[in-house]
Parts: sequence; C-alpha cells; structure tokens
Amino acid sequence: MRFFYHVKTAHSQMKANPRPRNGFRNRILKRLPAVVIRRLRKGMRLVELNQWDSLYEPHTACGYVYFPETGMASILSVLKDGTMTEVGTVGSEGMVGLPVFFGAKTSARRVCWQFQGSAHRMDAELLRRETRKGGALSDALHLYTQALFAQVSQLATCNRLHTIEQRCCCWLLTTHDRVKGDELDLTHEFLSEMLGTRRAGVTEVAGTLQRAGLIEYRHGHVTVRNRRGLEKAACECYRVVRDEFDRLLG
Repeated sequence: MRFFYHVKTAHSQMKANPRPRNGFRNRILKRLPAVVIRRLRKGMRLVELNQWDSLYEPHTACGYVYFPETGMASILSVLKDGTMTEVGTVGSEGMVGLPVFFGAKTSARRVCWQFQGSAHRMDAELLRRETRKGGALSDALHLYTQALFAQVSQLATCNRLHTIEQRCCCWLLTTHDRVKGDELDLTHEFLSEMLGTRRAGVTEVAGTLQRAGLIEYRHGHVTVRNRRGLEKAACECYRVVRDEFDRLLG
C-alpha cells in the first residue's frame, strides 16, 4: 500500500523562489556569460519532468545532462535485491550528469526525478565539447563538484551518527527548499528508502513531530506548522550543506 505525504508550510513566504537572473534559476547556468549561453542553447531545451521519471539507469549510456530549474532529482544506490538508498540530491543549485563532465559514458547510479518540475536538458556531447577546453562552464562545474562532495560526505556522517527524526527533518527541509511551491507528494515507501529505514520508522517520526507541534499529520497529509522548530529539530547537516553550496555557488 502506498501512502502520499502532502507537505505544506504555514511560512510560505520564507521559501519564495527568487526571480530568475538572466532567464535561469539554475545556479550554474546563472553564472555563465551570455556568449557561453548562446553556444549552449543550440543543444539545450527546457523539459518538464514528472515524479519518478528516470534520468539515468546504472551502466546505461548518458545521452543528456540536466540543469534543474524547479523540482529535485535523487541519486540512488541500487543493490542486487532492488533496495535503493539515496546518496545525493540535485536541485536548482546543480547538474545531473557529473559522470559525463568527468569523461564517463555511463553512470553507476540510478537517478530519478522526485517532484514535478522542469530542467534544461543538454546533449551530453555538447557538454563534453564545451568543458573540454575549460572556461566558465568547466569552472562552475568544478565548484559544484566540490559542493556535491560536501553533501555526500556529510550525508555519510549524518546516516552514521544522527537519529531518524533528525535526518527526516533535514530531508524535508532540504527538499522543501528546492521545489516550487509548498507541497510535496511522495510515498511513505519512497521516503523510507531515501532515509534507509523501515516504513514504520517514518510513521513513528511523523507522530513525534506532530506531538511536538512541528507538523500536522492527518490521513497522509502533512502540514508544516513551525518551520523554525523543524530546523531546530534537524541535525546540523542541513545548514552545513546549504552553507557550502551558498559559499561556492552564490
């Protein structure tokens, strides 16, 4: 049975999406000079992506890379028995397709789109040609790589040392920061896979957060009542990762 979480904050003004700069919300594309953008537009177009859309499957050719505008992608480690664990996420701060940037033709991970949104899809070969000679896009992707490495390493620490409740708060805050609007649609099962815990554990955490007055949970609907309280309940990893992206990418 699949349960859907609809997350809505009472503090929507706190996460209003900034006005796009130079036509882009994506932080990497925003950094690029106009002459570079003109070259890239020849092999790039804005596409709408739906929840659960697959961007990459393990060991299959990477024909495109994606620069998210709204929504979020999950980088998933998949075991032989089909078990999936989230090892990283990509929103408007980054790009899906770093293996292409580093010269690989395939990805070892599965990448799926979590929430309906849009991304600029670019031909992989165009990215290779543009970054092979260095320049603004290559520089931006190197900075993004450092930030993503910080996210992945912090996640490893978080999974080892912090409670399910802290990790769930961190995940909800990070996701809410990246999507357009205040509502998140995700299955109970998928959230448990992202956190690497039992589905029953997610239910227990939701009950704990509700009793603390941070969220309201009723019939598969979650309303965030106290965002600041949710931030206090989250582990330090949320701010560590967010600050690193801000430091490196602006």
